[in-house]
Amino acid sequence: MGTPADELLQELTRSGVRPGDEVVVPSYGTPEAAEAVLLAGARPVFVDIDASTYCIEPAAVADALTPQTAAVIVVHTFGHPADMLRLVELGKRHGLLVIEHGARPEPDAEILRRQANAAYLNGKLRGVSTPCVAPGVQHTYQQYVVRVPGNGRPDRDAFARTLRSRGVMCHVPVQTPAHRTARFRRDLWLVETERAADECLALPIDAAMTRRELQRVVSACNALGGVLQAAA
Repeated sequence: MGTPADELLQELTRSGVRPGDEVVVPSYGTPEAAEAVLLAGARPVFVDIDASTYCIEPAAVADALTPQTAAVIVVHTFGHPADMLRLVELGKRHGLLVIEHGARPEPDAEILRRQANAAYLNGKLRGVSTPCVAPGVQHTYQQYVVRVPGNGRPDRDAFARTLRSRGVMCHVPVQTPAHRTARFRRDLWLVETERAADECLALPIDAAMTRRELQRVVSACNALGGVLQAAA
């Protein structure tokens, strides 16, 4: 079985993307989409994300189009669906391929449990910004990503270190956006991408977590959240 980048490369090739074409991709997330574009001989064009969903922003895609643009790769980030209605309409209007990277799973028992855990955390967490869900869509919470405001202390990284010291296994979901890596470096400033890279933190939300474990996450975060609010 190939890697996700290999599978996406095959899809790009089947779709007729050729060397010299441009393909619009999000910078925030894994670099698989950009890697596949390079392997196809095309040029990845990085665009910004929606501040609430972390998915590729259709208006940013529209602004990035040139006569060389052949396709847009859409990633459903952290389990939140991208705005496919606007993106598909944009593709039709400009004659572009719109390629979804990563399946959108149907709700099952595990997803339903994660959604229930997310609802509990959404109602209890203070001092961090909980995930937003666009109207009419379902978030499957492959990752439960909050924002830790950058205008107070502790900042996101200090917040994460303290949570880990208290037994809460959190992680930074995207350490470095693709356009800032050595492989793909571009002289860009993608405002929402940069903000998300600085502020986002993924908290545990495994379907098997007990209410007591969720309460421990809430207690640890809220103790620090009060410091953040006071410092803001």
